[in-house]
Amino acid sequence: MSLTISTVNVNGIRAAVKQRSETNLGFLPWLEGSGADVVALQEVRADEDQTRKALAPALDAGWHLIGSASSLKGRAGVALLSRHEPSEVRIGHGDPEFDESGRYIEAVYPGAVDGETITVASLYLPSGSADTPKQDEKDRFMASFREHLAESAEIVGSRDGHEMIVCGDWNIAHREADLKNHKGNHKSSGFLPHEREWMSELFADASGWTDIVRHRRPDEIGPYSWWSQRGKAFDNDAGWRIDYHVVTDGLVERAVSDRVDRASAYDMRWSDHAPVTVVYE
Repeated sequence: MSLTISTVNVNGIRAAVKQRSETNLGFLPWLEGSGADVVALQEVRADEDQTRKALAPALDAGWHLIGSASSLKGRAGVALLSRHEPSEVRIGHGDPEFDESGRYIEAVYPGAVDGETITVASLYLPSGSADTPKQDEKDRFMASFREHLAESAEIVGSRDGHEMIVCGDWNIAHREADLKNHKGNHKSSGFLPHEREWMSELFADASGWTDIVRHRRPDEIGPYSWWSQRGKAFDNDAGWRIDYHVVTDGLVERAVSDRVDRASAYDMRWSDHAPVTVVYE
C-alpha cells in the first residue's frame, strides 16, 4: 500500500481553480490527474466557505478538506485535501503569535502506509524581507517552529508505527544548489546565512528530520519549485527550491519516487509554484 503526497503553494485557490479552466489546465484538472492521496496547500487566501466553493467539484468527488485561514483577509491560509478523512486535526504549532495566521495545519491519517499512521502537515513559513520587521517575524516563527519540530520528532520516535511529513512552502533555499542565482542572493530573505544554518541544524544527523527530495537527489541542481513573476525567470529556469517534504526517520527509505510538476510553458501555469510530489511505500 503506497501513499502519494503532493504539496503546492496555490497563490490563491480561487485564482488557481479559475486559471486556464477553459483549457482544462487549472488546479482541478491537475488534482484529478495527480494520483495524490493527500495534497498540502499553502497561500489559499480564502475563508472556508470560499475555499469549499472553489473546490466544490473535488469535494463532490469525495475529497476531504480541512483548512486554517488567516485572520487577515486575503492573506496566507493553509489546507489539506485528502482521499480519506483524518482522525485528528491540529491548527497552529503552539505559538500564540501565529495561531490565527493561517500558516500551519496537521492531520493524522491512520493506516496510511502499509498499516502505519502518518501525520501530514501543511506549512507556509513567512517569506520575510531582509532588515525589516517582516524578517523579525519570520525569525520568531522559525524559532518556535523549530521547537515544535523537535517535540514532534521525539513524540513520533516514541511511537511504533507512526511517522510524520511536514510539506509546504518553507521560503528558504537551503543550499546553493537550491536556487539558480545563489551568488546574487546571499543578502536576500530566503537565502540569508542564518536561515540556511537553521535548515542545516534541522537536517543534521540524529535530528529526526530529512529533506527527502534532496536525500534522493544529493548531487542535483534543483529541482526548482518556484519562479519569480519578474522578467524571464520561468523561461530561463531561474528558480528556487523552497517547497519541501520533510520527513521523520522511518519514511526516509520508504520514499520511492518524487517529481515536480513544472508547467510546459509560462502561460500554462496556474501558480508561480509547481507541485512537488513524493510516493511513499
